[in-house]
Amino acid sequence: MDVNPTVHRYRFIELIAYWEGRINTRNLIQQFGLSRPQCSADLTAYNQIAPANLVYDASQKAYLPTPEFRPVYITDDVNEYLDWLQNPACLNNTAATNTLPNIALSLPARRVSPTIMRGLITAIRKGLRVEVDYVSLSNPNREGRVIAPHTFVNAGSRWHLRAWCEKSKQYRDFVLSRFCGEPELLDQTTHRAEADEGWTTDVTLILQPDPRLSAAQREVLENDYQMLNGQLHITTKGCLVQYLIQEMQVNIKMLDGTPEAQQLVCVNLADIKQWLF
Repeated sequence: MDVNPTVHRYRFIELIAYWEGRINTRNLIQQFGLSRPQCSADLTAYNQIAPANLVYDASQKAYLPTPEFRPVYITDDVNEYLDWLQNPACLNNTAATNTLPNIALSLPARRVSPTIMRGLITAIRKGLRVEVDYVSLSNPNREGRVIAPHTFVNAGSRWHLRAWCEKSKQYRDFVLSRFCGEPELLDQTTHRAEADEGWTTDVTLILQPDPRLSAAQREVLENDYQMLNGQLHITTKGCLVQYLIQEMQVNIKMLDGTPEAQQLVCVNLADIKQWLF
């Protein structure tokens, strides 16, 4: 079943305008590879469909969302934006391609406030400090934080924000769904991603089948993970090592009593220990 490709472009216009606070022909050209006249025509056509949603700002050479913005093609679910952020091509599909029976796990959604999200996106885009409330298991009461965010991180089961924290004087991970309140954008930050050692340091994790497994069982896992010489080498950023370990379901504190449950073990634990928490 074909889907009108123009609808995908209208959805993209809303997605970027709503979450990032501005949209212009360059965004459309980069996303869809269309000509500038075609992208201008799409913006004009969208404005005819939703005339109260966007206003042109000559100084920024972009359309900005109005206070009366009401989405026609998207919702205020941040996962729409995060899905696009992780896979921009997801909006380019113009046909339904799933023709075989399939199903995906339905995991509980983690609610992220659109107001919070738009503030964080602006802070990252413009390199700003931002003051925002944050809650955690160790401090469940609202606590004001001044942070300098630089990257959204998909840690498998949830999204994080990597940012410099002025309270702890270090780069840290913040769970997106734990921000609350109204973000206040501040001035420019000097704490960029390139100064984040955990972000700029590449660390290689070496995994292999639990040696307690039989040779035939180890071969199953070696084939599963396309191991080379019985090992799986995965390189990631230092600050992401813990999340990778968790997603691979590798117990690094003690061996599970049943090797079939343990399956994989970490060979170079000493090399990665500084990145664990």
